[in-house]
Amino acid sequence: MQIAIDGPASAGKSTIAKILANDLDYVYVDTGAMYRAVTLAALKAEIDPNDEQAVDDLLPQVEIDFKPGTPAQLVFLNGQEVTEAIRSDEVARNVSAVASYAAVRTAMTDLQRKIADNNGVVMDGRDIGTTVLPQAEVKIFLIASVKERAERRYKENQAKGIDTTTTLAELTEAIEHRDYLDSHREISPLKKADDAVELDTTGLSIDEVVERAKSIIAERA
Repeated sequence: MQIAIDGPASAGKSTIAKILANDLDYVYVDTGAMYRAVTLAALKAEIDPNDEQAVDDLLPQVEIDFKPGTPAQLVFLNGQEVTEAIRSDEVARNVSAVASYAAVRTAMTDLQRKIADNNGVVMDGRDIGTTVLPQAEVKIFLIASVKERAERRYKENQAKGIDTTTTLAELTEAIEHRDYLDSHREISPLKKADDAVELDTTGLSIDEVVERAKSIIAERA
């Protein structure tokens, strides 16, 4: 079965998708990590992430792999582990631009579909139910208030020691801007699929969201 989980930044997609995949013994596919990895590759190559042609030209040199890890799945870029590096503020600021490029989306979508063709998957992103896996048996669209999403990201960054100088107000502004870019890009914008079930995670614990997601999966399956 294919389970697609979409939604804006910091709505809880990755956290919920990982738990569901583990409980169902499915493969978890972190599509956001793929776009972040391409963005990091561009930054490492000293390419302006806003230079679409330069990013496109870099794609043949980008190899992305996932490997099991404890407690989280590990992400590799050209053989180097970048699990934490792709979560940096610099990557976060530029990933929306990179993810909007047609060649980047085509390359990543092809990879995502290949994985889904051979496995039961839980895949999260912004266009999984609408573009990547439009025939997915279960589609869930997670949402949460901007305030709560910013607080989640802030606490996560503080706990991991990532971007500790970025204030909560700056994160709130960044998430609002990311929402605008993701929902207004020309190719595969952030959009709730017509047959997706909306799940508001505002004020809910992780366990509560997981249980509601499992109920949706049970109903659809």
